[in-house]
Amino acid sequence: MFLSVFDMFKVGVGPSSSHTMGPMVAGARFLDALRASPFNAHGLKASLHGSLAFTGKGHATDRATILGLAGFLPDSYDNEKAEATLATIAETGTVSPPGLPTLKFVPATDLVFDYDHPLPGHANAMILMATDAQDDVILQETYYSIGGGFVLTEAELAEAGKAGAKPSGCPYPFQTAAEMLEMAAASGNSIAEIKRANELHFRSAKELDDGMARLWQVMNDCIERGLATDGILPGGLKVRRRAKGIHEALKAERGLNITAPHVINDWMSVYAMAVNEENAAGGQVVTAPTNGAAGVLPAVIRYWLDHVPGASASKIGDFLLTASAIGGLCKHNASISGAECGCQAEVGSAAAMAAAGLCAVMGGSPAQVENAAEIALEHHLGMTCDPVKGLVQVPCIERNGLGAIKAVSAASLALRGDGKHFVPLDSAIETMRQTGHDMHEKYKETSLGGLAVNVPNC
Repeated sequence: MFLSVFDMFKVGVGPSSSHTMGPMVAGARFLDALRASPFNAHGLKASLHGSLAFTGKGHATDRATILGLAGFLPDSYDNEKAEATLATIAETGTVSPPGLPTLKFVPATDLVFDYDHPLPGHANAMILMATDAQDDVILQETYYSIGGGFVLTEAELAEAGKAGAKPSGCPYPFQTAAEMLEMAAASGNSIAEIKRANELHFRSAKELDDGMARLWQVMNDCIERGLATDGILPGGLKVRRRAKGIHEALKAERGLNITAPHVINDWMSVYAMAVNEENAAGGQVVTAPTNGAAGVLPAVIRYWLDHVPGASASKIGDFLLTASAIGGLCKHNASISGAECGCQAEVGSAAAMAAAGLCAVMGGSPAQVENAAEIALEHHLGMTCDPVKGLVQVPCIERNGLGAIKAVSAASLALRGDGKHFVPLDSAIETMRQTGHDMHEKYKETSLGGLAVNVPNC
């Protein structure tokens, strides 16, 4: 198994990696298929299924699908250009993707939210079609957005489900935490070092380091925008941004003897909330491992840099590499998709990744790092995904703050021990998988249960 640090951390756009970034990527992939086909297309159609249908409006899935079919991609997304393109599509009923003729696409009729026909491969499913002048389908593909911005066709999903993993050629091809620890012990390397060795099999050291530097830059810029911006978040719930006000209050209290020790939790929370308020507003974020959980890991890094003596930005790469190793295990052996396993797979995985990264840069051994990840994940098991009105706002924004606090606590507990513990990380990940499998669909990003139906939607 090999999942790159750049697979786990992707620069993209809010509010959802599964419901916004995924459909945009699927649209771009379909355009590539259409460019390579011998058919002369006249128009495009799309249908959204499962969780993409039920919470698509709140997650801007319709908007993302339209923009994907117009040629937009998450990592190069330009909001001003997107708004202009959407206005043109609404006016003309056509899209003009690069390298293709102008194609008929009327969103009101050609983009269907199908609530009645979930597809078997994954809860986040969509079908994209090209039609001829008689409106007959000449090219069709089913895409599954499986979490964290990962998109697979129906055939790719079937291939991924077959037993056995293809050799990656990496020097340390671990598929479980136990194998990871064995390889670390045998080589005498840290988890970050064995992960770096795997990355260098595919890219140069400069590409790796420059890429990770950009990831942190985007994460930190997102925190700064969130801390500087107030107002009401879009979507109709009229949720107020709170990060700016909390941050200003925290700065005003700095140095006062009356400040209680537990206020450090507010600093962790405000960094995470800043990111997730930006995400909810459709801003640029980094999947960590998803958009819905994008605030946890940057908040822990920022807490470490700003509040922990001896912290150094030179170690951020080790933090990200360690975290991506844990995130890869969660994705490979369970899921990082809220629509598949609930929020335990999103915020739970994010907390495990952040706890591992923090433990590593604070001098933790590989065994302590694995312990930190296990503690963080274990105490998110069973968490449902129940966003009110399908928006990544309530309870998602605060949940990231609490995930960051749990991650720091988990790392601290692990560092107080010697790495020996009762529940292995592999067992916690397997429990997450089983729990997600047994969890009722209404608690898995459909907004049909939990807080989504027990609080007012307006």
